[in-house]
Amino acid sequence: MSPVSGRRTLFAVICAVAVATIYVAQPVLTRIGEDLGLPEADSGWIVTTGQLGYLIGLALLVPLGDMFDRRKLIAGHLLLAAVGMILTAVATHLWLLLTGLAIAGLFAVVVQTTVAFAADLSTAAERGRTLGAVTSGVIIGILGARVIAGGLAALWGWRSIYVALAVLLLALTALVLNLLPSDPRDVRPTYGAVLISLGHLFRERLFLSRGLIAFFLFASFGVLWSGLALPLGAEPWHLSTAQIGLFGIAGLAGALGASRAGRGADSGRADVITGGALVLLAASWPATGQASRSLWAVVVGVIVLDFAVQAVHVSNQHLLTAAYPQRTSSVIGGYMLFYSLGSAVGATGTTALYSAAGWAGSSLLGAAFGLCALVVWAANRRTAGDTRQDVEGARAGTPGARRPVTPVRRRRGSRGAVPPPRRGGAGGLRGRGCGCGGQPR
Repeated sequence: MSPVSGRRTLFAVICAVAVATIYVAQPVLTRIGEDLGLPEADSGWIVTTGQLGYLIGLALLVPLGDMFDRRKLIAGHLLLAAVGMILTAVATHLWLLLTGLAIAGLFAVVVQTTVAFAADLSTAAERGRTLGAVTSGVIIGILGARVIAGGLAALWGWRSIYVALAVLLLALTALVLNLLPSDPRDVRPTYGAVLISLGHLFRERLFLSRGLIAFFLFASFGVLWSGLALPLGAEPWHLSTAQIGLFGIAGLAGALGASRAGRGADSGRADVITGGALVLLAASWPATGQASRSLWAVVVGVIVLDFAVQAVHVSNQHLLTAAYPQRTSSVIGGYMLFYSLGSAVGATGTTALYSAAGWAGSSLLGAAFGLCALVVWAANRRTAGDTRQDVEGARAGTPGARRPVTPVRRRRGSRGAVPPPRRGGAGGLRGRGCGCGGQPR
């Protein structure tokens, strides 16, 4: 394995383990509640606490990657996430359990710091492939958390899950410090300046358009995965929780989508891939909507939807990290806020709509979110595509990188006449005899 491939694999494993800390509680909620003697209403906080910690971390911790050595930052976050897992594993009271989960959720945002660091360590020609590999790790972590957690809990109890995660996080901490390169900063902005810079991103069209696409994208994704268990557990199927969980295996197609999208983005097709994948996303819902009639249709719909979602997700991150190379951590953190909010809206919407209109209503909602994302992409395609080409070319240092061209007024009555170039202090003459229509060399 080459050093680049080895580093890429390490990044993917970090993301898989870190994201698992948020999702492992879902399949064992009942066991945890019974062991601690919790009422059903309190059990809901077990999942919510980790997600709230994660949301806070996106806004407050991920931007630190633009200030400090990210090798040390990733190692520190992994270590603190391990502390959260240990507290959770030994908890005998709800308050200690929630404290551990909140700490783990807060520092699980190491995923986004890792994504930004991986993108910065990659060449322009390899960035998409690296992002695809890292995103595949996230998908595998989410799916593996649900599958492996159930098995470990059945063998050794629910606490064994958190012990295993703590051990993995500690091992990864050591690997990061020994295998990843340092990330020194010549100029270190203040924390306040970084947060202000993050706020300014929300006024930039490329960032906002990609963020809105992510919002609708993951709202559609949330509709599926937060609501699909409802029709599958009802008539005529009456599937068990374990059987419903097997549908998540179809989500492995998302890993394939992430990998393919990464390679396509490296060849300059990230924006086209976004549009095509959004069409697939909307088209997947008629099949997924057949949950009460055909399980095979649901499987096909899930595969297509997961493939599309991850392809768009990787393409978005590729464009944004290329457009903002000096603040990739802040960009990824801000972008993931749209992701989290969209997922929450989708989950809430499908639960409310299912009781009134059934799975057909939820499917229409999911398709509507997908179409909204497609509309945003279509409205901003030219701006997003041009920005990507300009910035990628400039960062790669290619001779063909475009530079801004100052428009030149033509003199009335003289077709094609161009005024003589201005002299500028130390700059001398700009553009004389370049034959490029006024564009500086």
